[in-house]
Amino acid sequence: MRVLIAAAGSRGDVAPFAGLGVALRGAGHEVVLATTEAFAPLVREAGLEFRPLPAHSRERGGDGGVEGRRELMRTAAAFVTELGRGFAEAVDGGTELLLLSATTAPLGWHLAEARGIPSLGLYLQPTAPTGDFPPVVTGSRSLGRTGNRLAGCFALRMADRVYTRAVGDLRRRLELPPLAPSAMRRRRERERWPVLHGFSPALVPRPSDWRPGLEVVGTWWPPLRAAERLPAEVEDFLGAGPRPVLLGFGSMAAGEGERLSGIAVRALRRAGLRGILQSGSAGLAADGGADVLTVGDLPHAPLFPRLAAVVHHAGAGTSAAALRAGVPAVTVPVTADQPFWAGRLAALGAATAPIPFRALTAEGLASALAEVVGRESYGRAAAGVARHMAQEDGAARVLEAVRRIAGG
Repeated sequence: MRVLIAAAGSRGDVAPFAGLGVALRGAGHEVVLATTEAFAPLVREAGLEFRPLPAHSRERGGDGGVEGRRELMRTAAAFVTELGRGFAEAVDGGTELLLLSATTAPLGWHLAEARGIPSLGLYLQPTAPTGDFPPVVTGSRSLGRTGNRLAGCFALRMADRVYTRAVGDLRRRLELPPLAPSAMRRRRERERWPVLHGFSPALVPRPSDWRPGLEVVGTWWPPLRAAERLPAEVEDFLGAGPRPVLLGFGSMAAGEGERLSGIAVRALRRAGLRGILQSGSAGLAADGGADVLTVGDLPHAPLFPRLAAVVHHAGAGTSAAALRAGVPAVTVPVTADQPFWAGRLAALGAATAPIPFRALTAEGLASALAEVVGRESYGRAAAGVARHMAQEDGAARVLEAVRRIAGG
């Protein structure tokens, strides 16, 4: 089949789909990955056809309060409206199957209707309401089974509001009759539209109250590079002493590099640990010294198993990569679904209690680092999940679903 995968957001929202695209291509399918221009090199390096979606990566901000959530909603609505304006061009007449992320699905449903082609959901977060846990966008505090489900339904209604303008514009462009995002969502639910969730059931087991068609299949990993090696300076640093701690915030915390760097270096020295600062969007940088190294983007696979711990923002991709490597974590969630994943890691015993981003101090981080490195239970818990994940093949489950749609 000629398959188009549509994904958008940060690197963690896109890279797993590049890995899936490689698996699909290996099974004989023609694969296009439609995403924003920033990830064209990632897509092409994976050997996939790139098609641009005209949107900038979201600036994820907000302090978690009412005004922060409102600003996040406004930013998200502007993002998906821009995304929708170019989505129709990305899906050409040769497309035979749409694979849609949680961000692109509320737009892709309308394209699938207009073009008469099948679609399948590939989600990196559990968005369907459940009594087992609260919505991923509200954090990790349970409201009880009834409260969790009600909150989950409310979160979907808020998501539909975000897509209202984008869907209206898209349906007019496709010459389809008006249909509200909530009505299309209900239609897909009645049809039991299939959604495969790309995270480990060891991290989030499939809720027992989910409808048929919603499955948790295991993590989808970014594509392996041909020669995934660490730079010589990193190898030298790793070999020069005890296992270090990696500290990074990925695409979060832009503009806060000076504050975060100071906190990180002071915390490492207070805890008596060596560290690697990953610059990321925040621009982390050490102030010199043999015990701290500053690096840019590095592959997780060869680095994480050689670390004592990882300090990260609890994005879905980094959380999974740390677990896969069997390395414990200190999480500092910033926004969106990060508090949810941070809570899951802590519940597994593979991470300390989350430190909210705005509450991060050198003293608090040093204490958490001393705990996660000093107590063997964290490493044992992470290693146990790693063994479970090693038995999973999330990409193979997607290939099976595509084969069923293709009638093979």
